[in-house]
Amino acid sequence: MDFVSGIMFQDITTLLLDPKAFQDTIDLFVERYKNKDITVVAGTEARGFIFGPPIALAIGAKFVPLRKPKKLPGEVISEEYTLEYGTDKLEMHVGAVQAGERALIVDDLIATRGTLCAGIRLLERVGAEVVECACLIELPELKGRDRLGNKPLFILVSAV
Repeated sequence: MDFVSGIMFQDITTLLLDPKAFQDTIDLFVERYKNKDITVVAGTEARGFIFGPPIALAIGAKFVPLRKPKKLPGEVISEEYTLEYGTDKLEMHVGAVQAGERALIVDDLIATRGTLCAGIRLLERVGAEVVECACLIELPELKGRDRLGNKPLFILVSAV
């Protein structure tokens, strides 16, 4: 755990430096989603980009990046969300996801749920069904899970 300007965050670097542990992590996600007819894996910037593409490739789904403002070329739709320390937005390319597609949203961790909720709203606005959200780490004391409503959430590690 690291601290920057009063913000506490979990660091996944040690996992990424261990190829076996990283592969095992991806394999756990793939095992869960390989038979759920997921057509879209949406990864939130930035660490959702680490886990999302290998999961998408392994299950035969496309990967759609959910990015911070003004990072995607072309036409986008956006959703604002609240962070522990302010507000931000996520954007997605118009046309990247079609109505009726089954989506998985991937991020490295869930804290207050803002990023995941913005991703859910983006995907649902275009008519996709968000099947589940998947995160490597949960910070349960921040109660982000409680704020997802009825959306299922899969977590590999709970940081207590």
